[in-house]
Amino acid sequence: MSEKLLKIAEQLAAHVESLKFSLPIHTIYNPLVYAKASHFDYLSKYGIGRKKVVFMGMNPGPWGMSQTGVPFGEIAAVKDWLKIAGEVKKPKKEHPKRKIEGFECKKSEVSGRRLWGLFKDRFGKPDHFFKNHFVLNYCPLVFMEESGRNFTPDKLPAGEQKPLMEYCDQHLKRVVEILDPEWVVGVGKYAAVRAESVLRNTDIKVDWVLHPSPASPAANRDWSGQATQKLEALGIWQK
Repeated sequence: MSEKLLKIAEQLAAHVESLKFSLPIHTIYNPLVYAKASHFDYLSKYGIGRKKVVFMGMNPGPWGMSQTGVPFGEIAAVKDWLKIAGEVKKPKKEHPKRKIEGFECKKSEVSGRRLWGLFKDRFGKPDHFFKNHFVLNYCPLVFMEESGRNFTPDKLPAGEQKPLMEYCDQHLKRVVEILDPEWVVGVGKYAAVRAESVLRNTDIKVDWVLHPSPASPAANRDWSGQATQKLEALGIWQK
């Protein structure tokens, strides 16, 4: 299974590399390319066996997957809990305000710290979590404006969004064919909307939890408690 995930990740990386985007997009990072080694280490270790639940985010953050190649890849969680390694190279074009320092990056992505922190607190060991769960991003690209400000893919013009979504939709279909989950849980509403569109003719159930970003006031009020309560109410986790 992990070999199949590796193959389709390579294909997705190549497909999205071919796309062009206009202003205000200034710089684009594709961690599936420059952080391929650590991303493949993640897939090789944890993309094994059928999963009950796939958690899916929208796209990488500047201090998470952008640095480590792991979805929501907050540095400490990736190094110390997931035990992921692998060389992180430099992207083709680097934004001066969003340097890629890999595992040496001193910044911490709050969203990733909250997400992986919840899984660690509940399951203890990564193997216990990944026995029935997996985490991925819908879109692998990071978009930045000239100022360094993050630009999310849902804000792209329709003409640029459409081909990107076609590749990402195709990848999601193939992931669920491989992992055969009962649930896809969007980390944030956008991811759930994309999953619902892709999986509407399947038996896979789709819902979402609040995104753990500190930019969301609601997420700053016991995000892990809210996410746990939602997952228990859906019957995905047991009380």
